[in-house]
Amino acid sequence: MEKLLLLIAVVAAVASAKSIDIDSSQVQPFESIGIGWSQVQPIEDSDQYWARLPAEMQYLRKQEPDRRIVNGQEATPGQFPYQVFVNYQENGKSFNCGGSILNSNHILTAAHCVWRAESGIVIAGAHNRVIEEPTQQRISFAKVYYHADYNENTLVNDIAIIRLSGHITFNARVQAVRLPALGDNRQFAGLTGTVSGFGALCSGCSSPDVLRYVSNPIITNAECLEHWPNTMVQESSLCLSIAGERGACQGDSGGPLTVVDGENTLQVGVVSFGRRCVDGAPSVYARVTYYLGWILHVMSL
Repeated sequence: MEKLLLLIAVVAAVASAKSIDIDSSQVQPFESIGIGWSQVQPIEDSDQYWARLPAEMQYLRKQEPDRRIVNGQEATPGQFPYQVFVNYQENGKSFNCGGSILNSNHILTAAHCVWRAESGIVIAGAHNRVIEEPTQQRISFAKVYYHADYNENTLVNDIAIIRLSGHITFNARVQAVRLPALGDNRQFAGLTGTVSGFGALCSGCSSPDVLRYVSNPIITNAECLEHWPNTMVQESSLCLSIAGERGACQGDSGGPLTVVDGENTLQVGVVSFGRRCVDGAPSVYARVTYYLGWILHVMSL
């Protein structure tokens, strides 16, 4: 019976993905790709991002930026071999998000990052994103898939997959992330979650050049709902405490939230949204176990 239910879940995923074809005339060989870093901004700094959020959250944009450091630390090179930097173009502007490697040509990220992307690249193997390190692999988007029920107002179903125009070469510094098993129904509350990315060190600050990470306890959805409405935190969501004023910030969207499970590191969340980085409310992630059927289906297309 359990196998039948899992099969139904995977079949249901067939009708739950939308996609964007990337204009091949805009795709460059990855060896030739350069980025004008002065023109790149986190998606959360854009007018489009805020236009999608409900009215009750608009006041947050007008608050004075919180100048506290979001208390993480610099990663060691290769510490997060599944982490990628995502740079993409939308309406003539350049934005950045995070992502994680699913296999040699699929990247897991957030729908709000790439659902309107016109072109883009992924950088794997980066420690310092602004220099061309010999460990880096830069590969263009070929196609973007995002959840068919993604809601741009509530950010529910905020999950997407980028198909690359070429294949990533795996090595000690570049590896696929491990996902929970299909049918894993653990909630992970109480475990320590680690989020990594190239996002800003405080709300309104510029993004660092190097990869950073922070760890905090995963909390229950009931605790999370004390801070967020149930239109935004649902069973498909996972929340991370911001104890110690630690958490994700602008530019980390789409990146991985992981836990240690025995000898393995599992990705359990995808960075979705928060309140001005660590401003009094837990950060919210797309729950990977909820979307496993969808992820496996998209990877099979």
